[in-house]
Amino acid sequence: MKNKRKAENYLDRVPVIMRGLEWELKEGAVIIHQRNEGFYAKIAHRFFGTPETSYIRLDEFGSYVWQCIDGESTVHAIGIRVKEQFGREAEPLYERLSRFIETLKRVHYIEFTDIKKRKKV
Repeated sequence: MKNKRKAENYLDRVPVIMRGLEWELKEGAVIIHQRNEGFYAKIAHRFFGTPETSYIRLDEFGSYVWQCIDGESTVHAIGIRVKEQFGREAEPLYERLSRFIETLKRVHYIEFTDIKKRKKV
């Protein structure tokens, strides 16, 4: 029996920055404030002096993409803007962009939403 569910095109997905995630723009670079929480983080903080908050500084490409994530633009639309900004330096564009966006999702900095239904995926 065939799966009737239509395959979703990754480029049609809409990334959204996770609610409550703190970040800032400093000297043109995005800096994400990563709270180190949880049991092991507390132990590491107490016994090894690790910081309670880490500051993740994105490079020029990452900072630009981050600022394009507005909760309405698809991955494809972001790619077009990146191509306009960086030209050939962005190549291979969609491979690089999708890898970066998947990394952001894996570390829980973004999630995807269905813009048509405004439903988180």
